Amino acid sequence: MRTLRCLAVLLLAVSSAFARSWHVTDFAGTYKIDNHGGVIASERITLLFEGQFNGIYRTIPVEYPGPRGTNYTLFLDIVSITDDQGNALRYESKRDGSYRKLKIYVPGAVDTTKTVVITYSAPNATRFFDDHDEFYWNVTGNDWPVPIDHSTAFVQFPSNTAGSLKAQAFTGVYGSHDQEAEVKVEGSEVRIETSNPLPMRGGLTLDVYIPQGLLEKPSQLTRFIWFVKGNPGVFIPIWGFIVMYLFWRWKGKDPDPGMSVAPMYEPPKGLTPAEAGTLLDDVIHPRDITSTLVDLAVKGFIRIKEVQHDGFLFKSKDFEFELLKPQNEWQGLASHELVMLTNLFSGTNETTLSSLKNRFYTALPVMQQNIKAQLKNKGMYMLDPDSARGLTFFGVLVIAAPFVLLQWADKISLTNSISVTAIGIFITAIIAWLFGREMSAKTVLGGRTRVQILGFQEFMNRVDADRLKRMPPDTFEKFLPFAMALGVEHQWARAFAGIIQQPPTWYVPYGGYSGMNFNPVMFTSNMGSMASAAHQTFVSAPRASSGGSGFSGGGFSSGGGFSGGGFGGGGGGAF
Repeated sequence: MRTLRCLAVLLLAVSSAFARSWHVTDFAGTYKIDNHGGVIASERITLLFEGQFNGIYRTIPVEYPGPRGTNYTLFLDIVSITDDQGNALRYESKRDGSYRKLKIYVPGAVDTTKTVVITYSAPNATRFFDDHDEFYWNVTGNDWPVPIDHSTAFVQFPSNTAGSLKAQAFTGVYGSHDQEAEVKVEGSEVRIETSNPLPMRGGLTLDVYIPQGLLEKPSQLTRFIWFVKGNPGVFIPIWGFIVMYLFWRWKGKDPDPGMSVAPMYEPPKGLTPAEAGTLLDDVIHPRDITSTLVDLAVKGFIRIKEVQHDGFLFKSKDFEFELLKPQNEWQGLASHELVMLTNLFSGTNETTLSSLKNRFYTALPVMQQNIKAQLKNKGMYMLDPDSARGLTFFGVLVIAAPFVLLQWADKISLTNSISVTAIGIFITAIIAWLFGREMSAKTVLGGRTRVQILGFQEFMNRVDADRLKRMPPDTFEKFLPFAMALGVEHQWARAFAGIIQQPPTWYVPYGGYSGMNFNPVMFTSNMGSMASAAHQTFVSAPRASSGGSGFSGGGFSSGGGFSGGGFGGGGGGAF
């Protein structure tokens, strides 16, 4: 018997819990508009509880679509939350996506009627258009899961607006044009009262037209600050510039070499053409690699011979490389030169350029690493290009970290204005790329050596025939690899036109040399063609197999209107 009584009590308690319900009996919104369009809003929400409850939720949107894909943030600040007697109620406030969510504890919410008064401010509640101003406000919100029996709104504007205001109201679910509400405009005040209960997900929205000039439009600076705060993506390039600039000043700024550029009549001692070309702009270009091939020929290690192969319809040009010195005589070469020789010949004394296709590409990364390592070992860099790229990547992480963390913590929203965020990221990427190009830091020795390279480049660009006539006969071919690495080979060749009579012995054109005098310009053009073909061959790699498959902007009302439009809105619930 006792067990049956306990079971009956338990069933009664469970049934009572499931039988509980609540709804809003009255929702009264009061709004005081200041001279700048800001609002002090007070929501007096009366609720009928049947059963036991702990309180209510109130959610208010604070992020809205702005013009041209931007975001408009309503800067809502809670002033107080009390009961109908003015006693403060305990509440919790947090951002929840695009909403401010309030969790309000209501003591004694058991089979009774309770009133909650929420007061908050928003300095940017009025929109200023080209021909008028407008206070467009969703009073109740359209997200209440229960009906609202009755709703009113009272709006008080500055006294100078008396006699100039026009108002309308909309009721019903979101998007409804129903106007089941009485609207009265009395001087500088607007009163609105619903004539029928609002259904679940139904709300009351007011829209007040204000002639331009009656309210003081916020300053350009104020509106800019509002825009930036509502579109945090604007800060990304600003923060990106600060981070990259500080990283550059910390690690990437070259020291003053203490000398200026002056013509130099020979390249810096101890540098190969590829090293000189790399040190000039901290990048290993294809011409730096192909200049190494020509330099090895100039030094007597290989001979280059132009040949032709018969095809079905046309003949194709190729180049034949002949090794002139055995491997035991390769002393004194730089490591990247050794790699080139080893991969050119691979145990044979003759090879063709075409035979290197899909084979030489594995040597390129090794040569590039060797060139950079040699420059670092020679004391040219404090921060070499590879380390600079790593530092640049770390800088990008530092740029992104605060925005990612703030987004994750729901302190900002980068997704509310996708276009602004995308543009900010794009500009930041350019900033990081530009600083990344300058992030390599040379030593004083490296800086001075670069100045000397620039001076030698200047000499090769502007050399005069009289000086060339006084230089050794092998000057043209000796410095030709440097001219190719520095991108001035055509100027260098033109300067020797009519001066050099004997062709280099290390290059044999197809059919040999004719009886005509040697033409440096034509010869250099042939070298350019060979270098271009060599680059295409050197980078060629076998194909890998693969499988698989491949708001008018919704902005703000300037006429028409509907239930749920404007600022404010949201909804609530009970717990």
